[in-house]
Amino acid sequence: MLYIVPTPVGNMEDMTLRAIRLLKEADLVLAEDTRTSGILLKHFDIQNRLMSHHKFNEHGTSAAVVERLKAGENVALISDAGTPGISDPGFYLVREAVAAGIEVQTLPGATACIPALVSSGLPCDRFCFEGFLPQKKGRQSHLESIRDEPRTMVFYESPYRLVKLLQQLAEAMSPERKASVSREISKIHEESVRGTLEELIAHFTQTPPKGEIVVVVAGKQKDKTIKQKEI
Repeated sequence: MLYIVPTPVGNMEDMTLRAIRLLKEADLVLAEDTRTSGILLKHFDIQNRLMSHHKFNEHGTSAAVVERLKAGENVALISDAGTPGISDPGFYLVREAVAAGIEVQTLPGATACIPALVSSGLPCDRFCFEGFLPQKKGRQSHLESIRDEPRTMVFYESPYRLVKLLQQLAEAMSPERKASVSREISKIHEESVRGTLEELIAHFTQTPPKGEIVVVVAGKQKDKTIKQKEI
């Protein structure tokens, strides 16, 4: 069995009892960064073997991991924080495991995008996850492709590039588009700042952000203007 195990994005108390048990019982734990995950395992007194599995080596390690799974071992995959596969390594291994007929179970658990979305005050009955936008090639065309997206949109961004992202969103959509910026989800200094894109640009230009960032942007509203019937 391949287990996809979410880990806390901030507060250690967000770790589930099931996640702790499976990390203790697994034959092998794959970690994005063994140093970061070593601290997590030590905190919960989990004494298990860690093997590095990240975006730079996943194509090379996945074949060996699948062979271990086929031989009957249970493997757990974790990332530095949150749910593997969501802007973190995981997709490639899951795809290879599924293709090999291996059962994959993903535990529900911590992720930064859902708390930020729900806390934004924007509609969350329908939304699309955009993650990190391309840094250079294809970035502008992608922004143009979501200009008229009617669903609420969720983005990840570095604090150092936040203002640039907000400016580009304002240019592509509208400075008056409603949005929310959440940072340090589930940590001591967690906060959400809400307003128009224009207001958020002004705020974070004056107060540079720190920590992990999630940007939530309202979808484009339908034109509700009713044309008067000609007499």
